[in-house]
Amino acid sequence: MTIAGGAYIALIFVLVLGGAIPLGLYIARILQGEVRFLAPVEHGVYAVCGVDPAREMRWQDYVVALLLLSVIHLVLLYAILRLQEYLPFNPQHIGPMSPRLAFNTAASFTTNTNWQSYAPEAQISNGAQMFGLAVHMFISAAAGIAVAGAVMRAFTSSGLQTLGNFYVDLTRITLYLLLPFTIVAALLLVWSGSPQTFAPFATAHTIFGSVQKIAVGPVALQEAIKEFGTNGGGFFNANSAHPFENPTIWTNILENWLLLVIGFALPVAFGRMVGRPRQGYALYGAMAIILIAGCIGAYAAESHANPLHVAAGISAAPGNMEGKEVRFGIAASTTFNVSATGTSTGAVNSFTDSYMPLAGAVPLFMMELGEVTPGGVGSGFYTIIVFALLSVFVAGLMVGRTPEYLGKKVQAREIKLAMLSVLILTVFILVGGGFSLITTSGLASLANAGPHGLSEMLYAWTSATENNGSAMAGISADTPLLDYGLGTAMLFGRFAFMIPVIAIAGSLAAKPKLPDSSGTFPTDGALFVALLIGVIIILGGLQFLPAMTLGPLAEHFALFAGKTY
Repeated sequence: MTIAGGAYIALIFVLVLGGAIPLGLYIARILQGEVRFLAPVEHGVYAVCGVDPAREMRWQDYVVALLLLSVIHLVLLYAILRLQEYLPFNPQHIGPMSPRLAFNTAASFTTNTNWQSYAPEAQISNGAQMFGLAVHMFISAAAGIAVAGAVMRAFTSSGLQTLGNFYVDLTRITLYLLLPFTIVAALLLVWSGSPQTFAPFATAHTIFGSVQKIAVGPVALQEAIKEFGTNGGGFFNANSAHPFENPTIWTNILENWLLLVIGFALPVAFGRMVGRPRQGYALYGAMAIILIAGCIGAYAAESHANPLHVAAGISAAPGNMEGKEVRFGIAASTTFNVSATGTSTGAVNSFTDSYMPLAGAVPLFMMELGEVTPGGVGSGFYTIIVFALLSVFVAGLMVGRTPEYLGKKVQAREIKLAMLSVLILTVFILVGGGFSLITTSGLASLANAGPHGLSEMLYAWTSATENNGSAMAGISADTPLLDYGLGTAMLFGRFAFMIPVIAIAGSLAAKPKLPDSSGTFPTDGALFVALLIGVIIILGGLQFLPAMTLGPLAEHFALFAGKTY
């Protein structure tokens, strides 16, 4: 580890945590209907879509609206991918995706996962990238923030029977948050060297006199919403390691900021909406502590060279530079990786498969915690609310008092739904990963034997179920087992978690809001932050410890013992 590397990590978090505060206040104003500078456009959308903005929705109606929109967009994206050879903006004349890969990709982008079992520049046309994938990046991100807004409203008043209007929330978030910031970020990326064109190729003449065709396309806009919406789907197979997606260290800082800032802004918005800012900052603090610890841990582990290289006399001065861009180095690479797995972004500027075992364990563990540090746009916030409810429940058990959170009594119904949400994810990750490792098809997908092969498969199922989308590059996932299996895991990871959360919000909203008493456990101080972090690690992470022990931990000890597979 170096002073420069530590300073880089500090710079990222100063920019992110500082920027999240004003952005959070702005998001609160959007969710409360106070931002209206595009009111004519907004009302035009309602008129075209037949939406009554004055109609409030019960939690059941909110769920139906969310699912209906998601089904429609899944079917539309599947059709675009299957029919792209007949659609415009396909100068490369790329043919259709296979049915199973189209299903996997449609499920991936509908759920904000953006898992890619293909090389985008070779298998997706420019039109399908721009009007298929990029559109879904906006929609899935806005849907997640809309659900977060509905959860926030559950704590704002007593006896609330509705949670807002899903279509209104979706429209306002897209118009006033996602589009403006994405356009500005895209212009900065174009200025820095990212292409934004519908041309198929750039032609380069090499110093040896040959001609090279380089894929280009509408990269900058997709890159901007990829990060800002915590999507992660790259225009190129190399993702943010590609110089067209991430040209310089300055764009790397910008992209790292974009992928983190909404996740940290939402707790601030929550504190503003409930009228108790310290409550939001408590969640914000828990998220930040875990993520900063993860960034430092991964950087420390990756700063040590591979012991086999050292034994072979290869210079170990820069640490483990395998799989990293020289223009970024170790600190910028590991910080980006942990940020992308602490959120549900999944974008990479280096390759986890090449990391030292303990450094690779950090992004895997960040996903296993439930994507709450700070998690995906919207999903990270409502997931940490689930953990907050479980935390006050644990505190209530210790003192023998009915738990409360922000004046709302947390009872059996809410706890059952919260545990259902958490356990659904665990089942898909462990059962899916375990089943894949006992099948011929699953084993054939692995590029490595031994503990690292187990890590590759565990990482894939964790990434899909947690809607992250990153992968250890050694796995070949375009198989019937993984295309259909991981696609199903993405859908359940998104909606089988989200629906119980909205049900919890509906239940809490209908309850009276009680004033704090002398017996109320304070949820805005350091004690609660420590309890919340403990619950996240124990309930979110320790259930995966046996698998982690057989994977990255076993690989670490085997590597330092000189054993290879």
